[in-house]
Amino acid sequence: MATTLAARSEGPARTQAGGPGCGHTAGLPGGPALVAVGHGSRDPRAAATARELLAAVRLLRPGLDVRLGYIELSPPLLADTLAGPFGPQGAVLVPLLLGRGYHVRHDLPEALAAAPGVRGTVAAPLGPHPLLAAALHDRLTEAGWDDRGEAVVLAAAGSRDPDSARDAEATAALLAARLGVPVVPGYVSATAPTVPQAVASLAARGLRRIAVASYFTAPGRFATQAAAASPWIASRPLGAHPALAALVLTRYTAALAATRA
Repeated sequence: MATTLAARSEGPARTQAGGPGCGHTAGLPGGPALVAVGHGSRDPRAAATARELLAAVRLLRPGLDVRLGYIELSPPLLADTLAGPFGPQGAVLVPLLLGRGYHVRHDLPEALAAAPGVRGTVAAPLGPHPLLAAALHDRLTEAGWDDRGEAVVLAAAGSRDPDSARDAEATAALLAARLGVPVVPGYVSATAPTVPQAVASLAARGLRRIAVASYFTAPGRFATQAAAASPWIASRPLGAHPALAALVLTRYTAALAATRA
């Protein structure tokens, strides 16, 4: 569900020479700006992956103003990106996050509400969605998944928010439907089961060729830790998979349509 918010100020958007607004033209004809919002990471591969993903988004929608901001750890921070300039059509914030949680419910709406002169809406997170299941399937195939595979652990970051766990379970069900084998979530932090516990639960059912599907948008510590728990193969993170680029635009379009309904 998209969350629509109006700016607290109707004054002109702020910009500074060389600042976050540099290089953007307010009010492009392609509609509201798409502001992709990543979590942020100290791993430089994460930022490179986000840039690659947004380059793919731009190729799919030429003329659309596509920008990037992070919740923490990486520049540009979302607050700096929202400093503008933006035209009267404002912005749609698309979380590059794989499920619901505190960031989607609180951090993004609060950042948008605090942005002077920017009207906008917050789109749904990327997951769950069949396009994610397609991308996960492709990544597993790249890693060596074939008819010998017996089960998969969907390795996710983890959250204390029960909706986040439900979203991971929904993605696991979508992937299971594609593969025709059991798929169970396992988490790297915050909640159970852990990835090793999920692997052990499948092994206890007599399953041996168990793969780990990396349910992360970019490389980093979590993805590395999850892959190390695999008894067979582990896929790489989703990265700039074409289905992910298409999904970013799907979420943008749905949020925009909701504001115009």
